[in-house]
Amino acid sequence: MKKLIALAIAAGISSAAFAAPETYTLEGTHSMPRFEYNHLGYSIQLSRFDKATGTITLDRAAKTGAVDITIDTTSVDSGYPLFNQHLQAEDYFSTAQFPTATYKSTKVNFDGDKVASVEGNLTLKGVTKPVTLTVVSFHCMPHPMLKKDACGATATAKVKRSDFNMGKNVPYVGDEVTITLPVEAIKM
Repeated sequence: MKKLIALAIAAGISSAAFAAPETYTLEGTHSMPRFEYNHLGYSIQLSRFDKATGTITLDRAAKTGAVDITIDTTSVDSGYPLFNQHLQAEDYFSTAQFPTATYKSTKVNFDGDKVASVEGNLTLKGVTKPVTLTVVSFHCMPHPMLKKDACGATATAKVKRSDFNMGKNVPYVGDEVTITLPVEAIKM
């Protein structure tokens, strides 16, 4: 009986060690959130943020996780410096008052072994709203150059910019914005 109890305890310790959460840090040169919107019905315009930081924690055995991302809104890049200043002004990102945007997860949903979606809260321009990211790609493996474990993903969501006090020129410039969050993260 003692051997059976000892084996049960050993198995429990072994599976607990296997199920430990792993934390990954965003790699900034490959984690540049972008957004797109309809411009006057002529075209879909695309801009990005050049600076994002954060962590992703995954426990693949328990199928749980956490995402915590901070975007430097002063790093907005439309490809045109004068328009970047326009986007940083009070009518849009108001970067003097709100230099960062954040996304903090409340739940990470798995489909098998892969992350399928992330539920959380987006805070932009001082306004916090629930936003679900749909993960369109997810892959973990040893990084071939860094020789460390790494994970990468691309996730998307649609939001209304007017929900975040950024509704100038709606409906001429589209209210719906598609956010795409490509991230690569290295295990800490």
